[in-house]
Amino acid sequence: MSADRFSTATRLKALGEQAAARVQRVRRPRRNRLTGRAALLALVMCSLVVALAYPIRQYVSQRSDIADQRRKAQEAAKALDRLRDEKSRWRDPAYVEQQARLHLHFVRPGETGYIVQDGSRADDGGARGGADAASSPWYQNLWADVDAADR
Repeated sequence: MSADRFSTATRLKALGEQAAARVQRVRRPRRNRLTGRAALLALVMCSLVVALAYPIRQYVSQRSDIADQRRKAQEAAKALDRLRDEKSRWRDPAYVEQQARLHLHFVRPGETGYIVQDGSRADDGGARGGADAASSPWYQNLWADVDAADR
């Protein structure tokens, strides 16, 4: 037995048993973290999230729609105020006469009305308008103005 006691295989076996005994002392029995109650709680929470997702999305969407409608109502109220102001201005005979002179080129009896041939009105400072000025490059417009000033 003494020869068996000192054999390498016997020593390794004894060391393995000692190591296993130490590990079993240090290692606590492992508890399963997912118990039945925890699984049921997770299932209920997931069900609540799924059940409430659509109504919450609808709520947020409707709140933004309400904000848009309020903004449109405020804009409509401002437009209504502008239109009421314009309506009151049109009741004034002086404003009606001013608009008739401006847009319809009306003149009073005894006045002489002038129409400028290049298409610009006399009351807007002689500003040139038309498609010719916009279609040609700026340097041609500049040179044409210089030529017109020399004549």
